[in-house]
Amino acid sequence: MTLSHLLCYHCRHHSSKISIIKKMATQLEPLPEVERLSPACIRILGGNPGKFQLQGTNTYLLGTGPKRLLIDTGEGKPSWQAAVRRVLDEEKATVEAALLTHWHPDHVQGVPQLLELVPDAAVYKHAPGSGQSNIADGQVFAVDGATLTAVHTPGHTTDHMVFVFREEDALFTGDNVLGHGTAVFEDLGVYLRSLAKMEKLVAGRAYPGHGPVLPEARAKIAEYIAHRHQREVQVIETLGSGPGPSGAGWTPMELVKVIYRDVPEELHVPASHGVVQILKKLLAEDKVILEDGDRWRLKERPAL
Repeated sequence: MTLSHLLCYHCRHHSSKISIIKKMATQLEPLPEVERLSPACIRILGGNPGKFQLQGTNTYLLGTGPKRLLIDTGEGKPSWQAAVRRVLDEEKATVEAALLTHWHPDHVQGVPQLLELVPDAAVYKHAPGSGQSNIADGQVFAVDGATLTAVHTPGHTTDHMVFVFREEDALFTGDNVLGHGTAVFEDLGVYLRSLAKMEKLVAGRAYPGHGPVLPEARAKIAEYIAHRHQREVQVIETLGSGPGPSGAGWTPMELVKVIYRDVPEELHVPASHGVVQILKKLLAEDKVILEDGDRWRLKERPAL
């Protein structure tokens, strides 16, 4: 899910929310329900378009032989299940294993519907649930035409995994990197370390958890890293500009009103969540001080 869509979700004024959603919808390129993206990769949309899921959750059927791998399962919508059945029939194939990128419902709720179609399919996930097997960092999954190496990349969630597609030098990025907009995260420092790891994994394309294929994974990941660093610099510069409006340290909302001054005010509350993540990262790096419960200032450095 994108940051902009998260902001939209928290809009206070219904009419503003609707107008923003409509504007965002017009920015999304249409994607077919089923599309062969390469000789060994077929994308099947989850049938769940929305402000969080963009055109829908991307699920990927991988391989060229009778046994395939499936990345993610969407929400289990009837249209998704029907599309998977149709594709498997056309390909004369079955799903040997489903690999789940992370725990969010729009990626895992389709497991029961998959098992209705393929009762003996194995289901893998990092920090697995009942009836699932664990995905370890570095674990390899292989079928004819598709060899995937799992890489633990927490940030969006603690259990988040991406997969290197060896035959294509490509990367399935889950929700750490999307085909449109930016991603939300639970821990900024952890997320940035995962992005730095991902940036070095492949030289080819990226297959995201939502949105269209990205032609250059490395370039898009670098763009994500630069964007996050830009926001961090804005927080540091604002903290360094002097006392907050009250003459004391800055609250997250006071920072938002400066950094996001061109963003509609009804989006400032959700925007403050990202600012808090930046402040927590800076606090862990001993660059800021938290005072009086919710006021922040730069830590003074000793003169040389």
